[in-house]
Amino acid sequence: MPSALRNKLIRILGSVFSLCLIAHAQCPVDTVIVKGRVEHPIAQNDYRVRVQLVYPKHKPGEAGEVTVEDGKFQIPVEFVTSQSSVFTNLPKRCGRKPQTVVITLLRGDQKSDEASLDFARNFGMVDASAYTLRSELALNGGSQ
Repeated sequence: MPSALRNKLIRILGSVFSLCLIAHAQCPVDTVIVKGRVEHPIAQNDYRVRVQLVYPKHKPGEAGEVTVEDGKFQIPVEFVTSQSSVFTNLPKRCGRKPQTVVITLLRGDQKSDEASLDFARNFGMVDASAYTLRSELALNGGSQ
């Protein structure tokens, strides 16, 4: 009897695990697209832009980096929308969004400029899974 009970428990746990994987896969992956330009560049191709998504309680999230070309940049950063729950038996919620987007202009290893933007105020949804800035971002490449 203990062996049959153990086998049944293993099957139940396997089913629960499978259902959890399926539930996790139901939440989409969204994208934040940051597009902008560098004003007053010292040298055209010496700049990189780093984008960091920040969640509530200052929790850092996904990030990306791109090289500035011809004074312009565009960088997509994907993020998972599933929110974890303390109660594992509850269905997943798919409303996770960053609170802040930090955009840093780097020249070599030095920070040249930085902007910290409120996600809800500065970004708008352009399709079912992508958010872009409501207006183009201008970063200052001159020495500060």
